[in-house]
Amino acid sequence: MSLVTTKEMFKKSMEEKFAIGAFNINNMEFVQAIMDAASEENSPVILQTSSSAIKYARIPYLKNMILAGLEEHDIPVALHLDHGPDFETCKLCIDNGYTSVMIDGSKYDFEKNVELTKQVVDYAHERGVVVEAEIGKLAGIEDEVNVEANDAIYTDPMQSMEFVKRTNCDSLAIAIGTSHGAYKFKGEAKLRFDILEKVKELIPDTPIVLHGASTVIPEYVEICNKYGAELGEAKGVPDEMLHEASQRGVSKINVDTDLRLAMTAGIRKTFAESPEVFDPRKYLGLGRDYIKETVKHKIRDVFGSNGKA
Repeated sequence: MSLVTTKEMFKKSMEEKFAIGAFNINNMEFVQAIMDAASEENSPVILQTSSSAIKYARIPYLKNMILAGLEEHDIPVALHLDHGPDFETCKLCIDNGYTSVMIDGSKYDFEKNVELTKQVVDYAHERGVVVEAEIGKLAGIEDEVNVEANDAIYTDPMQSMEFVKRTNCDSLAIAIGTSHGAYKFKGEAKLRFDILEKVKELIPDTPIVLHGASTVIPEYVEICNKYGAELGEAKGVPDEMLHEASQRGVSKINVDTDLRLAMTAGIRKTFAESPEVFDPRKYLGLGRDYIKETVKHKIRDVFGSNGKA
């Protein structure tokens, strides 16, 4: 099977009320773990790269590792640019075989966001590539994204309807209380499902995306801290809330921090318990196993996309 766009997987997700996991990749172990997990769960999956991941690993390596995975696994896989910062980065990915790109104009005012998104949409659609955009602003830190909590802005449902109409984007990331990174909440976690409900009412045919939606799995935080990390009060979005979001019409849920924590937990545990180890296959191998366990759990128990390939 070759790479696909997200059109059909999102159509099915909206009809059958489940979400598709979009997992960030950085190296071979991430790609193998995610694709192995999705295949075993018979789930469609989105593998996505930030512009920082592209700088680190480079597009030919990232894309061809996924294509290698498709020689082993017969499941729908989309290759997506996460948080494209500008038209040039989106164009680079489109020209190099990505099937989906996100243009993140949320840092601009509404009119500038519309203008930039429309520019990317026009270029992408001419080449058969789909576009995710964002309206509203999530707090937190992840790669190039760095937004103070005081600057976070919930999505305005009426603006979301106007935005989709004017840009013709294929899916829309909204801000309902999630945030980037490992420190998402102080106190109790809360998501604005009332905003999600209104957005879905106004633009029922537009797939909705949640960014900043890692659970910050306590087990891996504990392992990291046990073996020397200083993660403090790391706290994410509870599985129950993400499952509810998938039931209420969210089609794509992004996961990055949980995969980083899983890999780091595996490496730290191996180094601490087996200090004689210097073979990267051994310490990266355990990290890969943890990522695979994480992805299978998300697909099966949280997003409900198992068996939907």
